[in-house]
Amino acid sequence: MKAAKTEEFHRLLLDWYGRNRRSLPWRRTRDPYRILVSEIMLQQTQVGRVMEKYATFLKRLPTLKKLAAASKASVIRAWTGMGYNNRALRLRELSRIVVTNSGGKIPGETSALQALPGIGRYTAHAVACFAFHKQVPVVDVNVHRVLSRAFRCLTNPGAVQNPDTIWKLAGSILPRRRAYDWNQALMDLGAIYCTSRNPHCDECPVASVCASRNQFSHTKDTRRPRKKEPSRDGIPTRIYRGRIVERLRNSDGGVELTTLGRHVKSRFRKGDTPWLLSVVRKLQADGLVDLRYGRKRAVVSLPRS
Repeated sequence: MKAAKTEEFHRLLLDWYGRNRRSLPWRRTRDPYRILVSEIMLQQTQVGRVMEKYATFLKRLPTLKKLAAASKASVIRAWTGMGYNNRALRLRELSRIVVTNSGGKIPGETSALQALPGIGRYTAHAVACFAFHKQVPVVDVNVHRVLSRAFRCLTNPGAVQNPDTIWKLAGSILPRRRAYDWNQALMDLGAIYCTSRNPHCDECPVASVCASRNQFSHTKDTRRPRKKEPSRDGIPTRIYRGRIVERLRNSDGGVELTTLGRHVKSRFRKGDTPWLLSVVRKLQADGLVDLRYGRKRAVVSLPRS
C-alpha cells in the first residue's frame, strides 16, 4: 500500500473508531494491573465472557499485591467461569515475581514484560501500549488478519501472511502519537467487519483501500481442519479438566476420586478410574489441584498453598 493509501487507511479507520468504538471496561483505565488482567483473560476467551467475569475477579483481587499474597485456591476460585485455569496461576506467579523483584510495579518496556511468565509478544506490546502509552504495534489474531488482507490481495479467507512480516508491517504504519487508538481500532475492525470466515466487505469502513476487498464471496475456505483433541466418550479432555476444577471450587475440602468421577462424567464406571487419575495428575502437575492418598483412597482438592 502506497503512502497516500496508508494515510487514507489511517483516516478512515480512526474516524470510524472515533464514532463506533466498543465500550469495554479495560478501555476505561490505564492501571497496568487491570489492563494486564484483561489481557490474560482475553487469551483464548471471547470478549463477552471476559466482560462478565472481569469486575468480579478485580473485586476479589483488586491489586497486584493482593494477588501475589493470595493462595492458589483463592485465585482459582476468583477465576470461576473463565476456563483455562492455569492462566490464573501464571498470573499469580507473575505477580509474585513483580512484587519480589520490582516492588510491585509492572514494567512498561516490552522486553521486561515478555520476560515474565505467561506473557508473550502480543501481551507485552498490549500492556506497554494500553497502560504505558508506548508507541508500539499490537498484533493479535484480529489485527494479523486485517493487515494481511488490507495490504495483500488474498482470495482465501483463511490465508494470512507470516507473523514476523505482519509485526514488521504493523510497526511501520503506526500513526504518530495515535498507537493506542490505532491498535484498538484494528482490533474492533477485525471483530466486527473483517471477521475470520464471513468478512462484511460491503459494510467495511476501510474497504476502499483494502487490497482484498470482495475477494472471498465465491472462494472455498481452504484452512486445514483442526486437529482432534484428546477426548473421552466424545468429550474433550479440557472439558473434563474444567469440570474437575469447578467441582473442587464448590468444595470446602477434598473430594474422593471416584465421587469426583461421578460428578464430572455421566455413567462413570470403575474402568474410567485410571483415565480420571491421569487427568487429575496432569492438573496436579499444572499446580491446579492437590492429590493425596489416605485409607486406601485418593482425595483431590484445590491447592492449599
